[in-house]
Amino acid sequence: MISVIICTYNRDKYLGETLQRLAANQYKGAWEIVLVNNNSTDTTEDICNRFAKEYPTPPFRYFVETNQGLSYARNRGMQEAKGDWFVFLDDDAFVENDYLSRLDQYIVQYPEMKAFGGKIYPLFEDGKEPEWLCKWNRSWLSAIDKGDEVCLFKGAEYPIGANMGFSRAIADKCGSFNTTLGRTGKNLIGGEEKDYFNRIKAQNAPIYYLPDIAVHHCIPNSRTTNDYIVRFGKGVGLSEKARTQSKGTLSYCKRIAGECVKWGATLLLWFVYTMRGQKAKGDSLVLFRKNVTQGLLSRA
Repeated sequence: MISVIICTYNRDKYLGETLQRLAANQYKGAWEIVLVNNNSTDTTEDICNRFAKEYPTPPFRYFVETNQGLSYARNRGMQEAKGDWFVFLDDDAFVENDYLSRLDQYIVQYPEMKAFGGKIYPLFEDGKEPEWLCKWNRSWLSAIDKGDEVCLFKGAEYPIGANMGFSRAIADKCGSFNTTLGRTGKNLIGGEEKDYFNRIKAQNAPIYYLPDIAVHHCIPNSRTTNDYIVRFGKGVGLSEKARTQSKGTLSYCKRIAGECVKWGATLLLWFVYTMRGQKAKGDSLVLFRKNVTQGLLSRA
């Protein structure tokens, strides 16, 4: 059985279509939708009530998690889910009607697979890509494209939360998401996905990239601005500080050293893009790195 877990916070603009696209899946196997409302103040509950009446199948199970934060909501979803596989979709991510049937085929085809991440296409609100977007910063918009072939996430690579999943068996070994990491309300502190998939890798469990397990992820205009890059970079830095310090001083010091290496690569890319007449791409990388470093070194 597959449990699709959707955690939501004030996304009524997209949530209805997210649920409808999911319910349109032509999948004959057992599955359920687990919706976790993380204290939304909009019309989320009304949307969920209408959806439950309109779509009697698959089983739709609705919960309110009062502890604020994405990690709390994801943990609640895992606690309530009944499936052998936990699939996490963002509340603004749209799937195709063969999403679950394709995933089921991969689960059968790769029995050693313990976790997966799929392709994520950015769906821009105004239909235009920001001029600063490049291969090095697509992940800022929760976008990922590792090509059209099945492969493993290796090294520092890991799936993105808008379209990811793992088996109950590996979750039993790795536990829950770290609630000191992850977004809370409108802050952009992350790191909980990286932390969790690092635990999965520590179990020597393969994490597969599945190219045709894809979603279209809505990107509002507010996420294409310099202000967003600043806030996102600061959030990454703060989350990296919390994640590495929890492992000890040595881990934190190694991360700071790694930041110096990242600065070298960033400045090289800035030079290359500037010489190509694509200065906006280079400037975005510098702006992001500057705020990551500030968050990493902050006293907060």
